[in-house]
Amino acid sequence: MAEERITTVEGEAAPTTHTTIIHDGEPRGSSGAGILLAVVLLIAVVAGIYLFSQSTSSTTAKNNAIASAASDVGSAAKKVGNAAEDAADKATN
Repeated sequence: MAEERITTVEGEAAPTTHTTIIHDGEPRGSSGAGILLAVVLLIAVVAGIYLFSQSTSSTTAKNNAIASAASDVGSAAKKVGNAAEDAADKATN
């Protein structure tokens, strides 16, 4: 329970009142700001993880597309090389 002391000082000037309240380990009520802050922080972390995973999968898809295109270019170059060899063989025969 809180103890309240009221002290009044009288003098030549107007009386002054000072109130002191002493709390004896009473739990104070929370406005819920801490819980709200924790929920907002949790949402921000989850959103960050989601965006990072989307970015990673997008980068992976781009890298796979580049690798596939490079493989196709390699296959086409091999076919051109084979065709050139065949043409050279026909020309020499």
